[in-house]
Amino acid sequence: MADANGRPEGCAVVTGAARGIGAATARALAADGWAVGVNYRSDAESAEKLVADIDAAGGTAVPIAGDICETDGLEGVFAAMEAEHGPVLVLVNNAGIRADGLAPQLDDEAWARVVDTNLSAAFRATRRALRPMLRARFGRIVNVASVVGPRANAGQANYAAAKAGLIGMTRTVAVEVARRGITVNAVAPGFVETRFTEDVNGDALGEIPARRAGTPDEVAACVRFLTSDAASYVTGTTLTVDGGLSA
Repeated sequence: MADANGRPEGCAVVTGAARGIGAATARALAADGWAVGVNYRSDAESAEKLVADIDAAGGTAVPIAGDICETDGLEGVFAAMEAEHGPVLVLVNNAGIRADGLAPQLDDEAWARVVDTNLSAAFRATRRALRPMLRARFGRIVNVASVVGPRANAGQANYAAAKAGLIGMTRTVAVEVARRGITVNAVAPGFVETRFTEDVNGDALGEIPARRAGTPDEVAACVRFLTSDAASYVTGTTLTVDGGLSA
């Protein structure tokens, strides 16, 4: 059964959506008519405020607590949305963490935690989302990677490995499901003004040709395009959003 826009009936989930790029993405998808699951791990106040803002703007959103690194947490996110809004047909894997340090000082726990959150959890969420997407013969998956994946940044071996792996996973899954009407893409932000980057040295702005940081809304606009009908023939690619940093 299709909705008013001619799409199969379903909903969207954005992981790590309480603030920053995730919150901006949730707003953008809600503006496109999707009921959006606003996943968060601990910042309930920000998630609930975001949901209230989306509802006030005429959209539909649901705050869903859950640690996507845990099997039960991930399943709970999908089950909560499916119970009220049908299958999850749009998934944005945005949740991410940093634990920076030069390689000689980077311990196993910091490596494992970053890789598990930024890469392994995104794979498990993708695998879970593909079941209803394959049945519907429609789906949009967007992975929030980083320019640090293909571009070296000292002190972030774990983060770079996870984001490079996310880009590789994006390309591989895309070719596996393309014939079923499902697209899988990534966006690779550069320096974006969020709480996630507030401790990054401001001198980094001098390396950006645009001479400024990006905004969460600018990244969300790219995610919105990749989930839209206009991007139905775009799959397996990474859209870089970095003000020319990696040019």
